[in-house]
This record gives sequence, structure tokens and C-alpha cells, in this order.
Amino acid sequence: MSFIDITIDNIEKEHICCAIADKKHQAGVDVKKEWLKERIIQGHVFRKLDARGKVFIEYSPLETAWTPVSGVNYMYIYCLWVSGNFKKNGHGKELLEYCINDAKRQNKSGICVISSKKKKPFLSDKKFMIKQGFKTVDTINEEYELLAMSFDGTHPHFTDSAKNQKIENKDLTIYYGLQCPYIPNCIKEIETYCKANEVKLNLVKVDTLEKAKTMPCVFNNWAVFYDGKFETVHLLNVGYLKKILGMVQ
Repeated sequence: MSFIDITIDNIEKEHICCAIADKKHQAGVDVKKEWLKERIIQGHVFRKLDARGKVFIEYSPLETAWTPVSGVNYMYIYCLWVSGNFKKNGHGKELLEYCINDAKRQNKSGICVISSKKKKPFLSDKKFMIKQGFKTVDTINEEYELLAMSFDGTHPHFTDSAKNQKIENKDLTIYYGLQCPYIPNCIKEIETYCKANEVKLNLVKVDTLEKAKTMPCVFNNWAVFYDGKFETVHLLNVGYLKKILGMVQ
């Protein structure tokens, strides 16, 4: 099977993988595509298998990546995803190798990605990345890690603000970006639940690069706080929200 890049010319007719089979996320797909159109001209890459499946990598120059990571001349990987029957066919390694070669072709200093000490949903798998040559170059609370493959010995790092992991607002607070097509429906579900159960909800839309770079926690496109403390980058459904709120064991 071959791979293709999403471009301004083909973005309207190509699917963007992660929300390919779920109609309830169609509004999110439209939002994602509009977000991508602005990013592609900045060097953002969305490369996917030319098939109906969730097999893709998404990366961009770190300077314009919407994440609280700082560094010079690096590439940042937002997402590397291979799912279902497409696993164990070498697709993940092939997509990563493409990113590595692309970074070298552009004379980048290296590539970085946010991961975690223990595997977490919506973050790249540390074991896989380490196996491919990445190393841990920064950490937050010995839980979240910044992995990097350096070509010249330099390393990126989490911003100082990202290491705060706390805010003054004690209400359920969700910082969200416009990149992931699952987010609009997640927001809709959480708003509905919180309104019905009188849970105070504070939604913070991260809609500029500056906001993303100065986040008070680790952030790839979503971050949840409760009682002033950072909880997770895991996208919420009602069941997961109840656990955070302490309503279920």
C-alpha cells in the first residue's frame, strides 16, 4: 500500500483517518480540515496510508507546533497512529522513518514528541519511540516525558509554564484545541452532562499559537483540570468525567 500527504488540493476529498467511520464526529472533521488548511502552509504534514483506515502521522516545525514545548529547529510529532487490522505491518515504523528523513532533508536538529512513563491514550507509545532511537530529554512530575531524536546534540524542553500543573480556578476546567476531530463532540457531551448535573464547567479554547505555547500543563490538544490540579490529557466521555469528579469508584 502507498502513502499520501494531505494537501490544500486534496484535503476536501480525502479522509483524515481518526474519525473516518463515526458520523457523530463529522462536525469535528470539518473543523479539523479548516485548522489544517492554515497549518499546511507553515510546513505542517499529515501523511496517511492510502486506504480506509487509521494509519497516519502528523507533525510540524516545533516553532509553530501548538504545544508547550520549546526548542530550536526541531520537528514535533502530534500523532502517530496505527489501529485495527493495520497493526504489525510495519506502517508505524515506515511513517516515522518518513518523518525522520523529511526532518534531515530540511536540515532540522531533530524530532520530538510528548509521551509518558506509562502508556496513556492519546500519547505516543514510549516503548516504540525508544526502540526507534528516541531518548527522554525532559519530564513533568516523572509522569509525562518529552522524547527526542537529536541529530546535532541539542535538545528541546517543556516550557516553564507547562510544569505548573495547576491553576487558580477550582471548577472543572478544560483547555481544548481545534486540531482533533473528536473534540467538538466531547465538548458537547461534557457540556450537556455538566448542565444536567449542575457541575460548574470552565472551557478554555486554545485558538492561537501563543495560548498553546504558554499552557499551564502538558498539552497536545486537550487538558483537564479539577480542583485546580491537572488531571489528564485523555479526551473525556461521561464515564471518565464521573471518575474525575469522584462520582463513581
